[in-house]
Amino acid sequence: MSTRSNDEEKPEDDEEKQRQAALRRLGAHLLKDAHSRGISVCGWQITAKKLPILNMQSVERWEQLLGTSHLPEMVFGDSALELVHKASGICIHFNALDALRSWKEEGLPPVEVPAAAKWKMRSKPSEEIVLDYDYTFTTSYSGSESFACSTDSQAEGLKLEWSETEDHIDLVSLQARDPIVFYDEVVLYEDELADNGVSLLTVKVRVMPSCWFLLLRFWLRVDGVLMRLRDTRMYSSFQQDASAFPTVLRERSIREGKVQDLLARGPLPDMLADTDGSLVYDKLKICKQYTETLAAIRVR
Repeated sequence: MSTRSNDEEKPEDDEEKQRQAALRRLGAHLLKDAHSRGISVCGWQITAKKLPILNMQSVERWEQLLGTSHLPEMVFGDSALELVHKASGICIHFNALDALRSWKEEGLPPVEVPAAAKWKMRSKPSEEIVLDYDYTFTTSYSGSESFACSTDSQAEGLKLEWSETEDHIDLVSLQARDPIVFYDEVVLYEDELADNGVSLLTVKVRVMPSCWFLLLRFWLRVDGVLMRLRDTRMYSSFQQDASAFPTVLRERSIREGKVQDLLARGPLPDMLADTDGSLVYDKLKICKQYTETLAAIRVR
């Protein structure tokens, strides 16, 4: 039996060495407890918390809070991604409750498909089902922002506000082969539309030696009818002065396409293999896209 020499290290061993070296250079610290993982790096603390789906008692409480009797099949109500800039007190937060508030406020009409009534008969099959709500749970949510509790007076009298900018996220730099010092993905909610598609809201974050980057994605596939992507990308490069107000860019986009129109332009990839819309991303029409920057505005 042959043995591997010290010179023939596995690629993953080399990647881990690069990651550990980058963590040391940055003075970063990885964080972990029973339900969360995170990193403290360059003035930011980034935490991904993952917990089970809501129990029935919590579902009922959420329905009262939202003023609805409909929620996705799986709501990870206690899961969240949080990014806190310690010096400024900026807190950027992603959670299912705020996302469903946005769904309720937008109130899109239900997607018209013949099978829709059958999908929703699973709970009360003896009653006629009237689809008078957006059962796809499409949300315009792009994150929540506030000032975290802090004794620092810097945030007093200020509020956070997004404004459009001509700047753009440098996606090319994100493709550089820098080591990823931290990565995680948090599912906020999911509904399989009774095996007739998927409605999924997730947020992924990765931290490199020069920046952090995240993608909040709502992915909808109604089999044979419609595909929809609503993406929010956020990016912040690390500054030499970690106490300075950070620059955070947010790019929001909406892509959509009817399956019939997409098929007319050519074959589609295996939809069962496309778990998050990545395989059809370039095939969907861009309906809206713009970039914003985060600023602290003085409250009068």
